[in-house]
Formats: sequence, structure tokens, C-alpha cells
Amino acid sequence: MELTDKLEILADAAKYDASCASSRAPKRHSIGKDGFGATTGMGICHSYTPDGRCVSLLKILLTNYCLYDCQYCVNRRTSNVPRARFAVEEVVKLTTDFYLRNYIDGLFLSSGIIQSADYTMEQLVQVARQLREVHQFRGYIHLKTIPDADPALIAAAGRYADRLSVNIELPTQDSVQKLAPEKNVHTIKLAMGSIRRKLDEKAGEPKAPRFAPAGQSTQMIVGADASDDQQILSTAQTLYGSYKLKRVYYSAFSPIPQSPKSVPLAPPPMLREHRLYQADFLMRGYGFQAQELLPDSGGNLALDIDPKLAWALQHREHFPLDLNRAEPHMIARVPGIGLRNAQRIVELRRLRQVRYADLSRLRCSMKKISPFIITADYFPARDASPSEHLRRAMADAPRQMSLWPELQAA
Repeated sequence: MELTDKLEILADAAKYDASCASSRAPKRHSIGKDGFGATTGMGICHSYTPDGRCVSLLKILLTNYCLYDCQYCVNRRTSNVPRARFAVEEVVKLTTDFYLRNYIDGLFLSSGIIQSADYTMEQLVQVARQLREVHQFRGYIHLKTIPDADPALIAAAGRYADRLSVNIELPTQDSVQKLAPEKNVHTIKLAMGSIRRKLDEKAGEPKAPRFAPAGQSTQMIVGADASDDQQILSTAQTLYGSYKLKRVYYSAFSPIPQSPKSVPLAPPPMLREHRLYQADFLMRGYGFQAQELLPDSGGNLALDIDPKLAWALQHREHFPLDLNRAEPHMIARVPGIGLRNAQRIVELRRLRQVRYADLSRLRCSMKKISPFIITADYFPARDASPSEHLRRAMADAPRQMSLWPELQAA
């Protein structure tokens, strides 16, 4: 098979893996040094760093052959899809050639399981080792970790990769047993734990060998099983706390050709995935707990309003909030005020009283914040408008889909 044909098959097979980003990689370049590549340049797969830079990653599978028969996966053993496999040297050549042509800033490499977990992991490590040691590649590398692989291989992967990821895929053990019988949540968490221990060792001893400086991440599939958003967010919260993950990625289940009856025939709303990302950011950046966003009784996040607004409408006892007296963390919980503007408000009130016009100048969402704040010159009546009325006023307006969009464009 020609290399271009392999690339077409294995790049397409990798599109279902959402857990790739180049965030928090250390600054590294080849200026005045041997080799080539950098992790600091501006940007095939687009990802975004925390400072907003867009970078391009070569996102491929080493192979889409797989011993496993995960029911939600297009590359499962019983799936009728074209198969291909790269040699280690072919992935190295693609990465170096694409980088030198300024197509990419780094590599995201995953794989189906072939022969054994150890064999597959060894092949992934060989790609990263050749790029780093033979070609002196200083760009970004993200490797998918095979949970059942020998810990020594995972440790080797961390020496060459900027980030490692171990995909848990589904939020509950029952769902994993039903839809991915060859996988085991306990084994996956053991792999996460071994990566965390290596990261902790490096943090405690700066002179220790390099190990995955951009940390580890994971992915959960949304809508492939009956798990609701409360279960998904609770699992994510546990993973963040127990394994110090940098990110949990959420991927809406995409029905695949000739899907087994154990998975849905229709995908979940894409907006559900978006709301989970919003809720995840609230947990990581704003200090929310999963139980605050959704009660233990379960359920899904609202689709018509964002999770922060939903929380505020359910907790009207905290509002309206006096921005000249409130704690900074509570200011950040006001709908329409982000972390950066919350800090700006705190800095401003050290100089003078915060006024309503100041919020407009900060480009806060005035429609959202007005029922929830008090300023030096603005005093809304407490509980003046019932939560249901506010919700209807602030909900995303439904859009009528056109039957002939090409006519409208003309």
C-alpha cells in the first residue's frame, strides 16, 4: 500500500480521538542547536494552547488493526473498514517531512492494539525515540498510552513525549464491561497512577530524568452508553483529583457503519458535548464541584442555558451580589463575569467604587449579569424576576433551519 493511502486511512481513523492538545508543553526550540523543531511557534489537526495559540498536529494512528472489539469504536476487531499499518520509519518520515514543510508543529500518535499491549506500546515509543534521538526533533509529541503495557514502557514513553494520555472512554465500570469487554477500568487507572507517580517524582526532584512535562489527559465518550452528565462529571472530578490530569476531553459518540445493537443508532446532541466542556472548565477554573452543577440524583446539563447560569438560577439566595464587597471567587460565579474580569473588578474596587458602567467597559455580558449584581449605582430588587422568567429571557434563541441554504447564500 502506498504511503499516501495509509495516511488517508489512518488519519481518518484517528479523528474520533479528541484528547489531543499541545497545552503546557515546555518552551523548546532548535535555534543554535542541533536538530529541528519547536514547541513555541504559531501554527492535519488544529489544537489550542492556554494562551490562545493555534497549533497544527499530525494526528494519526500507527495502525487501525485491533485485537479489541470495543462496540463504540470504528476500528474494533469486527468492524468492516479498510485497514492499514505504518512502519515506525514511515511515521518518523511523515513527521519530519511535514514539519520541514511547515504543515505541522507536532505529532499526536495513537494506535489499535496489535499482537500485544507491550508490542504496540514499544512501537509507539520507538517512533518518539527516533524522532528525539536520531533526528533531534524538538517539536511537540503526544503519545497514547496502552494501559496494559509494561510500566517500563510507559516510563520510556514519558521520557520522549511531552504529553501522555490514557483514555478511560466510558465513565462507569459497568459500561466498560458491556461495551469494551477486553478493557478494565482498574488497569486504566493503574496506568494513570503510574504516570502520576512519575510526574510527582520529577516535580520533587528537578534533576530527575525528563518525564511528560505537559502531563497526562484522558477522553470520555458521550452518548455511547446510558451514563448521564452527572456520572460523567463526577468521574472527571475523581480523575482530576486522583491523577492530576491536565484535561478530560469529551467526545460525542458518532454512530459508525454497521454499528452493533449495543450502541445507539443516533448521536447525542453536539450541544451536550459543548455543555460538558463548559462544566468541566467551571470545575477546573472556578472551583465548582460536580454536585453543585448537577445533584447526586443524576440528570443531564441543560441545553438551552450554560451551566454557570443554570447554577445561578438555582441559587438565587446568593444574588444579587454586591461587587464592591463580595469575595473574588463569588464574583467569578456571576453569570457573564469571567475569571479575568473578576480579577479586574477586585483591582478596580481597591481604587474606587465599582459602577455599572465599569462592567460595560470591561465587556461583561450585561444581559446576563444585570439580575445578579449590585454596584454603587445599580440596585436591582432581590427576587424581582422569578428564575423561570429569567431563564426564558436568557436562553439561547432557537434557530429555524433552512431547507435551501444555498438559495439564501445567493
